[in-house]
Formats: sequence, structure tokens, C-alpha cells
Amino acid sequence: MLHQYLPILVFAALGIIVGLAFATLNLVLGPKRLKDPTSSAGVRQSDPYECGLPSEISSTFRFGVSFYLVAMLFILFDIEVIFLYPVAAILKSADSVFVLVEIVIFVFLLLVAFVYVWRKGALNWR
Repeated sequence: MLHQYLPILVFAALGIIVGLAFATLNLVLGPKRLKDPTSSAGVRQSDPYECGLPSEISSTFRFGVSFYLVAMLFILFDIEVIFLYPVAAILKSADSVFVLVEIVIFVFLLLVAFVYVWRKGALNWR
């Protein structure tokens, strides 16, 4: 009975060992936080990023609702398109007419949903 669970236990133990090793190496070799803000590390942290934006962004900064709506729609349509990859992988070995009809219906419904979202104005950036 134990021999069935042995690979799982070895994998879990290996994961714990690697995680602890990386955490220990980070504590030993990683940079130390300096409490003095006038030190070189403190000055570097207050400099702007490479893009030129200051690093002191207000905590009250809010994204608009349209940002979240477009992000959710992107994830939704992206996941739906990912469902096409397994079908493409089995298309040669499956009954190709039936699978082709299913894919055409799926893509048509995906297109209808996209047109609906577009017509409702969800993709317009305000």
C-alpha cells in the first residue's frame, strides 16, 4: 500500500527540501535591508524606475472600471480560444465531419458573443 504513495511522498519531500533550501539561501546570500534611508540603498529605492514614473504612487490610485472589464473579457475569450487546441490535436484521429461541425458552432457562438460585447460598448475605452 505504501509503495503506491511513495512517489507522492518523495515529490512532496523534494518540494519541501528545495523550498527550504531556496529560503535559506535567500536569507544567507540575499541583500539585507538597511534601516538608514540616507544610505545608498535607501536613495536607490526612492529613485524613479526606468520608465520615468516616480516610485511613490499614491495608495488611493484606482483603475477605471473599463480596465477591469476589458481585462475580464480578454481572459474570457482567451480561455475559450484555448479550448480549440485539444480539438486541433485530435482532429486527424476523430470523425472529422462531426468535430468540424462542433468547432464551427463553437467559433460561431464565440463570434456572436464578441459582437454582442462590441455592440454593448464594453470594448470602448472611456
